[in-house]
Amino acid sequence: MSESILLHVAEGLARVTFNRPSYLNAMDFEMGERWREVARTVTSDPAVGAVILDAAGPAFCAGGDVIAMATSGAAGSEVTATARIIHEGIRTFVESDKPIVAAVQGAVAGGGLGLMLSADYIVASDAAKFVSKYANIGLTPDLGVSTLLPAAIGQRRALQLLLQDRTIDAATALEWGLVAEVAPGAEVAAR
Repeated sequence: MSESILLHVAEGLARVTFNRPSYLNAMDFEMGERWREVARTVTSDPAVGAVILDAAGPAFCAGGDVIAMATSGAAGSEVTATARIIHEGIRTFVESDKPIVAAVQGAVAGGGLGLMLSADYIVASDAAKFVSKYANIGLTPDLGVSTLLPAAIGQRRALQLLLQDRTIDAATALEWGLVAEVAPGAEVAAR
């Protein structure tokens, strides 16, 4: 079993933890497959009543691991297929009737925004930062970002975040409606 995403289920609560902290929890090929598998497992398990989505280490998710993908020798079609696999996991969570809460610390970048927005309710650390970086690397938003971000914060603000090299802090994310709550870092998991 992969350790890139941990799954622990107890007393009706599933905890899904991104576990590549040395890579800022960026998704590589294997982690993408694991994400879809975990999403399917959790949402189809009648013993699971709710889900907590969190991450190990200093960042929630830095999106796709573009370095791993670029240096793997994989064809563009393989990268596209992996994005589709990750998107299937996102869609599985978004369409689930189980409540999903994301506990977010540190950086959330690129596709990490889509992974975060697969949750129904987001609690962010007061030190959390949110950035798209798509324009910087010449990519269009993927992993649900093009639909989930405007739905969360509105078209104009989504365009500001996606087209500018702009990082927003937790207070701005709360003001914009990107997150539901901001808490001191030590209290995010407890909330």
